[in-house]
Parts: sequence; C-alpha cells; structure tokens
Amino acid sequence: MSKFYQFWIRKNFLINMDINCDTLVVNKHSLFQRLDIPILIKDHLNRDKNVYHFYLCYFKPIWTDCTCNGYHAENFGMIWWQSNQNHEYDVKLAKKNCAVVSHELSHELLRQQQNKNYIDVVHQVWSKHIFDDLQFQHYDKNFYYTKKYSKFLTIDTSQFKLANI
Repeated sequence: MSKFYQFWIRKNFLINMDINCDTLVVNKHSLFQRLDIPILIKDHLNRDKNVYHFYLCYFKPIWTDCTCNGYHAENFGMIWWQSNQNHEYDVKLAKKNCAVVSHELSHELLRQQQNKNYIDVVHQVWSKHIFDDLQFQHYDKNFYYTKKYSKFLTIDTSQFKLANI
C-alpha cells in the first residue's frame, strides 16, 4: 500500500514523498485505556519531525474532524482502519479504507501546497462522493487507472481544481 500512495501522491500532487509503513503496537485494554493515547503520543514524538506520520487504528478516533472517521494535523494523520469481525482481509472494506486514507492525505498535501481552503476543498469533493454520484478513482494492482477491477479507491483529485483552489 505504501508504494501505491507514493505513486498516487507523485501523480496527483507532484510531490515526491517517501512512504514507509510500520505497525504501531496498541494493546486493547479496559474501556478507559482503549485509545492508548500516551503510547500514540510517545510513538509520534520519538519519530523524525520531518516525516509525515500516518496511523491506521483499530479504533474510531473520538477526536475526529472529518465525517470519514479520520483526523489530520500538521505532520500527523490517522484513520479508523475497519476490518470485518473475523479481522480477515475484506476487499470491500480495504477499498473503503483506502479512500479514507486518500481523504486525510489530501488535507495534508493541499496544506503543504499552501491552499488556505484545504479542509473545505476536500470535504466538498468527499460530499460529492458520498451524497452525489461522483465515483472514486479506481486503480488496479499495477496502479493503472481503471473503471473495471480495482484494488485501490481514492478521492477524485481532479475535482480539487473545480472546488476553488
């Protein structure tokens, strides 16, 4: 997935960004410790400050600022990575999850390009995906844009130009 987003960012935002993936170990505890916020903060602070950190969490962030159950801030992003009840790979959920990742990444990438409306622009396009008939962008396993089989779904970045950038 990291190779796909490296390609996607370069293609749509003209930014060369190294993408690395690793796992944040977050243990399930009692209801009050479920979020493991101290572990998340410690992990984030111990990483390179010049690298954008993106977390895929098994829990729904309670501090979400997007309708897609994600959160973004400078140098930081996270989404609720949904899986089926057996925690097995599910193509439909993976596609949905990828679209949400592209949503949160779009906020940060537009912010880095100094777009003053980076939040509203992304949410306008996202609303068209959810409530209108705007299709997500589809990419196959070789990262080719397709309308048939798709492994990855992303927000339609061509719409950003139409949304007053």
